[in-house]
Amino acid sequence: MTTSDLYYTLALLKVEGVGDIVAKKLINHCGSAEKVFSEKRSHLLAIDGVGEVLLKNLKNTSVFDLAQTEIRFIEKENIDFTFYQEPIYPERLKHCIDSPVVLFQSGQIDLQNRKLISIVGTRQITSYGTDFTRKLIEDLSPLNPVIVSGFAYGVDIVAHQTAIDCGLQTIGVLAHGLNQIYPKMHKKYIGKMEQNGGFMTEFWSTSSPERENFIRRNRIVAGMSEATIVIESAEKGGSLITANIANDYNRDVFAVPGRSSDKYSQGCNNLIKTQRAHLLTSAADIVYMLNWELEEKNRNVVQGQLFISLEPEEQRVYDFLQKNGKELLDIIALECGFPIFKISSLLLQMELKGAIRPLPGRLFEAV
Repeated sequence: MTTSDLYYTLALLKVEGVGDIVAKKLINHCGSAEKVFSEKRSHLLAIDGVGEVLLKNLKNTSVFDLAQTEIRFIEKENIDFTFYQEPIYPERLKHCIDSPVVLFQSGQIDLQNRKLISIVGTRQITSYGTDFTRKLIEDLSPLNPVIVSGFAYGVDIVAHQTAIDCGLQTIGVLAHGLNQIYPKMHKKYIGKMEQNGGFMTEFWSTSSPERENFIRRNRIVAGMSEATIVIESAEKGGSLITANIANDYNRDVFAVPGRSSDKYSQGCNNLIKTQRAHLLTSAADIVYMLNWELEEKNRNVVQGQLFISLEPEEQRVYDFLQKNGKELLDIIALECGFPIFKISSLLLQMELKGAIRPLPGRLFEAV
């Protein structure tokens, strides 16, 4: 996308009555944002959702001044931008009807051929939530996923920090422009975030972190990822909105269960109870549900430590598979004397160590 394309696209987005959906219709019909402003009236009226009022608004030239001002900010701050039709635009987000026409970003973001998961939850994270988030990301780290969150207090910042500690790319999706950071307390994390991923937003430098912006932000968090994970949530909260959006986008949703008496487990328990989320007890659940496999380079790196690093329970499973060959997960659990949730976790750890490999049909075999 050239600066000229960006100029007309930003101007179009500032036309009253033009949102992401209408803007895409106009651009797809006319061929570019620039051509929208010069298209014949009769052709524009043939587009679903375009009427006389919108045609009148397209003649408002003040939108070009607003676009030019924003471009000056982008050039001054070296802000990157991507258009919804470009290959570098988040692939899954392209398939969401209301996804942003333009995304602004900073840092070293690379989403090509990557596993993306979003981790969300309460700003009032408990020690249980903190420990689970850290353990989950650490266990998933050999699969090199990109961790997406909203850079807020609580679950968000714990997820970002843990991803950085594990050497993973992490992306903070913001509810405001890239000229500021909210909450201000998190400015100290900017440097490490941009070295290990960065920030992404649809909002201009003139946008402030208003309540409705956070709801709009949530659709990006849900839409760009393969799955959304809710760590902790009260009965009502922004993370539940993100989970509902993810469900609407046909994404997988996972929720961490908690005691019925715990305030910040009520939202997660309700998601599970109403079958709007998979129950999440360990990283193994994600690997199994999303059908993730270890990259060959990771498998090779750890195979040299195969027999040294197996725990007694893992050794029992390995010996069983070595003796019996390929076996179903349920049979492994039964014959080795482990409950399903336990064997799922063990198999994941063994796969990460290179001791076993998963096969289609919930089969596993020793390496």
